[in-house]
Amino acid sequence: MRQYSVVARYPHDTAAFTEGLVYIDGQLYEGTGLEQRSELRQVDLTTGNLLKSHSLSDGTEFGEGIAVLGERIYQLTWQSQIAHVYDRDSFEEIASFTYEGQGWGLTTDGTSLIMSNGTDQIVYRDPETFEVTRTISVVDGESPIFSLNELEYIDGVIWANAWRTNLIARINAETGQVIDWLDLSALDAEVTAANPEVDVLNGIAWNPDAGTVFVTGKFWPTLFEIEVSLEN
Repeated sequence: MRQYSVVARYPHDTAAFTEGLVYIDGQLYEGTGLEQRSELRQVDLTTGNLLKSHSLSDGTEFGEGIAVLGERIYQLTWQSQIAHVYDRDSFEEIASFTYEGQGWGLTTDGTSLIMSNGTDQIVYRDPETFEVTRTISVVDGESPIFSLNELEYIDGVIWANAWRTNLIARINAETGQVIDWLDLSALDAEVTAANPEVDVLNGIAWNPDAGTVFVTGKFWPTLFEIEVSLEN
């Protein structure tokens, strides 16, 4: 298992069913789920306060992963097969796309959108058309890894929450091979001790300025900033 240390803790909204997390240009964005409660949010990192939000359409959609690419924010839905596209500054919806299957996690390598759907498949999509450009199958050795959820792309590696576990897989973005795992059970134990009603670990956001990673979970009271040792 890859080693890590906690460098900071920040407040996190315990009403937020976290599905997507992005930190870019000093701004923290979050996508939340559950019908009637799904939102796109901009959140103050240090206080956890909500700065801006946009509720999903008619309230029947279940929000999932988000990604920021240029001046656009993309947000998946779980079973509605719709990806919403917003203006990053105003949160006004400017486009939408449809896709087959479920939407789970979303990230970007700066060129393509990278999406998970709850299987062992990760698909790359054109951000202008949402068409699939390539697909990788995620394996650890020869074993397929299923239930890949929230994603984050960091320097050629896709980090993926494994749903209903405290594990994050670090995946070679070209081959789909799992490089190693990060076990965040200690963080789950910390928040569960404070509130047994919290849900699973979900939410990964790269902080390129500090070289750290923000992680949290659904209904978690804490957003953790961790430093991950990438030395062998």
